[in-house]
Amino acid sequence: MKKPTTVKALEDFGRTRLSPSFFMRDFLHSEIANLHGMPNIPDDPDLAIDVGTHLCGEILEPLQRQFGRIAIRSAFRSCTVNQFGNEHGYSCARNETNYGAHIWDRRNAAGHKGAMACVAVPSLTDFLVDGGDWRAMAWWIHDHLPYSVAEFYPKLGAFNISWHERPQRRIDSYIAPKGTLTKPGMANHEMRHDSDYAPLMKATATVRQLAP
Repeated sequence: MKKPTTVKALEDFGRTRLSPSFFMRDFLHSEIANLHGMPNIPDDPDLAIDVGTHLCGEILEPLQRQFGRIAIRSAFRSCTVNQFGNEHGYSCARNETNYGAHIWDRRNAAGHKGAMACVAVPSLTDFLVDGGDWRAMAWWIHDHLPYSVAEFYPKLGAFNISWHERPQRRIDSYIAPKGTLTKPGMANHEMRHDSDYAPLMKATATVRQLAP
């Protein structure tokens, strides 16, 4: 597929269904692009569709089935948008670091593909407001999903989560306790963590009952 260069072509591209709940258009919104008048369109649409399909089908759909609606905060970024964000202090990593992450349509230096999205889960937001621990969601993800990287943030309890063909299986947080929760080689990496996310499961039981 060629890069969309007309409104109709972009509309058609946006209608691409990545999973039962998600379309490509859900992942193209960018505050940086909107404010600064830059298109946020992949140069390689086929690669973006490929990795987006994995991200949605293997990561976001199971997450949504378990915890209810997911809000996409930031997902695909074109190289141009990401570079502008990096150079102007908008919390974007360098392009080379984001290949196979927020930049879906570029493979990383090792030639591997991946995709990342920053999401907010309203049921998790409510859980945290009520005094819950972000690590409950982190450990559920670790025990149930084929994720590569997850990074948790204070606002809304939003987190980056990625699919990658060579997953790192690493979780970090900017919420206290900050730092690395788990990665390969740590003592907590291979064990189950059911008791850690039991409070979240109890708090979101109604959400699960209402899920389609």
